[in-house]
Amino acid sequence: MSGRRTRTAVLAVVVGLLVGGGGVGTAWALTDEVGGAERTGAADPSADARAACGALDRFEESDYGTEGPAGEKAMNRWGGAVSLAAAAAAGDEEYEPLATALRRAQARHLRVFDFDADVMKDLDEARRICSEL
Repeated sequence: MSGRRTRTAVLAVVVGLLVGGGGVGTAWALTDEVGGAERTGAADPSADARAACGALDRFEESDYGTEGPAGEKAMNRWGGAVSLAAAAAAGDEEYEPLATALRRAQARHLRVFDFDADVMKDLDEARRICSEL
């Protein structure tokens, strides 16, 4: 009898998840415009470029690689800036210089595991580009 109750409970949970997930998906489909792109600016490459610059502005090279929250924030901001700049460039070639500067900095950093003068040169270039957006 216990096995039957377990099967019934599991079946109820699965049906509940399917119905609930379907309801949430339907609500999103009915309320979003173009997957939310028009509402959130997701289709706008300039939004990605601004977000990349925001992440870069808050990125602290000295925190990169340290343990704890400061290191985690630095690592994620660095990766986010590179990824968002690439997304912006994919949407509009105007942002290719920003993406290129950050890709060069990232590639150099991956080779030397440090923010040396060459990496900083590319980071400074990316920050200069950001200041002009």
